[in-house]
Amino acid sequence: MSYSANILVIDDEESMRAGCVQTLVEEGYRVQAVENGQRGLEMTDRESFDVIVLDLRMPGIPGMEVLKRVKDDDPDSIIIVITGHATIDVAVQAMRQGAYDFITKPFTPEALASVVKRAVDSRRRSLEDACADLALSEAPGADMIIGRSPAMMKVMQLVKQVAPTDSTVLIHGETGVGKELVARTIHDASRRRAQRFVVVDCGVLVETLFESEMFGHTKGSFTGAVKTTQGKFELANGGTIFLDEITNITINMQSRLLRVIQEREISKVGSLDRIRVDVRIISATNKDLAKEIQAGRFREDLFYRINVVPIHLPPLRERREDIPTLANYFLSQLSKSRQQKEPTISDEAMRLLEQHDWPGNVRQLRNTVECATVTCHGDLIGLDDLSVEGSGLETAGDDTASKEHGALAESEKREIIRILNRFDGHRGKAAEYLGINRKTLREKIRKYGIDTEGRG
Repeated sequence: MSYSANILVIDDEESMRAGCVQTLVEEGYRVQAVENGQRGLEMTDRESFDVIVLDLRMPGIPGMEVLKRVKDDDPDSIIIVITGHATIDVAVQAMRQGAYDFITKPFTPEALASVVKRAVDSRRRSLEDACADLALSEAPGADMIIGRSPAMMKVMQLVKQVAPTDSTVLIHGETGVGKELVARTIHDASRRRAQRFVVVDCGVLVETLFESEMFGHTKGSFTGAVKTTQGKFELANGGTIFLDEITNITINMQSRLLRVIQEREISKVGSLDRIRVDVRIISATNKDLAKEIQAGRFREDLFYRINVVPIHLPPLRERREDIPTLANYFLSQLSKSRQQKEPTISDEAMRLLEQHDWPGNVRQLRNTVECATVTCHGDLIGLDDLSVEGSGLETAGDDTASKEHGALAESEKREIIRILNRFDGHRGKAAEYLGINRKTLREKIRKYGIDTEGRG
């Protein structure tokens, strides 16, 4: 078995202890046994056990007391209690006190093996989750993909579940949503994190050089091959290879890639030797693969090979509640890198960010925030700082963007009117609340033709 659990049996009957030990050792576990509760507590003080099999009826310290003291010391401990038919109500009480399960005497070796296997599997999953949580918390940039939206919570749960495994992953999402970031986080939270994470930009692979780039070549194998080189797969051996925008490679390249994924072996260009590679494969695409397959641009058999665990990253416009978290994160990171005081985004500016559709997704939001930190005056980022050319909220010559900018302008106009009404037309107070100076407010009132009489 892949997970050799450490089991402790606590039972005062010698024949019962011996039978439990024999059964569990035959199942592949490491097993220790003691004859009373006192010895059991001494053992749990000295050593950690994955599962404890505990008889409830023993002389000296009762089994219920042992259960309570072990759970007090380690709430995550997994304890299976042994009881007789006549005391099944005690077993139910033990379950309420935190026991994982119970087994009634007399029981067969198969029954014991079954309940212990379930307990061991539960323990293993708990440990994997704990390791994944720790690795995720330490993974570079992991906090950038955490959001409060249900969609991103689902993504993070998937990442946590898949990271400790070696499963092949396909990440789907629009440009700029952070597909490479998710792939890196999976790698950094996996058992392969000490090895390389190799990125392959499939959009720049040339078909004639595909095999050389991916599998390497030997010296003299073609004109210009002055030395033997390692390809991407060999470089990633023991680690993870990330095939970014995999739909950009041709059908011929797809067939060669499929063969490597199936066989986990490569041959350098100019060599007949086969090299075994142990590589985890994570792919990403911004296209609808079902349509690509239907159009004959992507191999269906390759799709099934790379789509073992699919992860969909939603665009930013579908999870607007994550925008403040991301914007403030970018502010913090930019300020740290520049060793500057971190500015604050005004409420009105944040609302403007949340209303935008962000066709460039997280990448565009970061660029916008970075631009705003450069152009803002003082420690407050206001509406003006988000509407300058090049900030990401407007794009010259793009009809869609122009319409969008018009909608944003209308939103800004409504916000100014609302704040002016709130302060009974007092421009000074309105400007202070909006995070802009009075001159800027006057210009916006004139620009939008707002018909109000200020008293500031």
